[in-house]
Amino acid sequence: MTASQTAEITGLYRYPIKGLTPESLPRVPLRIGQTLPADRRYAIENGPSGFDPEAPAWKPKIQFLMLARNERLASLDSRFEDATNRLTIRKDGQIVASGDIETTAGRAAIEDYFTENFQPELKGPPKVLSGRDHSFSDVARKVVSIINLDSVRAIETMLGGAAVNPLRFRANLYVKGWPAWSELDLVGETLAIGEARLKVVKRIVRCPAVNVDPKTAQRDLEIPPTLSRNLGHMDCGIYAEVIADGEIGVGDAIAVEAPKLV
Repeated sequence: MTASQTAEITGLYRYPIKGLTPESLPRVPLRIGQTLPADRRYAIENGPSGFDPEAPAWKPKIQFLMLARNERLASLDSRFEDATNRLTIRKDGQIVASGDIETTAGRAAIEDYFTENFQPELKGPPKVLSGRDHSFSDVARKVVSIINLDSVRAIETMLGGAAVNPLRFRANLYVKGWPAWSELDLVGETLAIGEARLKVVKRIVRCPAVNVDPKTAQRDLEIPPTLSRNLGHMDCGIYAEVIADGEIGVGDAIAVEAPKLV
């Protein structure tokens, strides 16, 4: 990919509760060293993890309910309201749990639902966790995840034409305009989106979560093994860290910034 080649942001999402519904955003502020606002702000602990909300530290995703093992999460429709900290969960269109998850009573309402309905998958009492500005990311750093839609289309070809919903990849930014897989070569590069700057730090190794259809909650594809057979790795997408503040939105151009001459 040349430094002059630009792409366009076609989708912008956050995931307030790890493993639950993505929320589409038109625009969002980015701040140095931070995720998208409220992205992975909460997680549902699956048995004791040792997480201390007063001294939040990264824990592996196996400590939480997650799509990689708990595909039924995709059958739930959740919405988080920033102003009230209220999480509302619907199943088949009906509200099944709701509460302000910054309060003991609100967290209990959510925890009771998972206790009653996810018993076969629980390793202990489910617990809604929060660590203020902590992010329950899959990696031990605050990142923004980016998926190249042309790479998703290439995966469809590998799968013999099977449709692949890009939301399987649970990215923050979806972009079009880059050749398939060219994003994997951007590690170390700086991306410019308006005033914002993001440093690409890591390729994303895909786990079985991407095999789950976000609409049907069925584990119906084998994407990581398909990537391994065709490409020799299981990478799709990139992580980037915000290194300069700025507001970004759907429709914005995203460019690889040329190195500064010294």
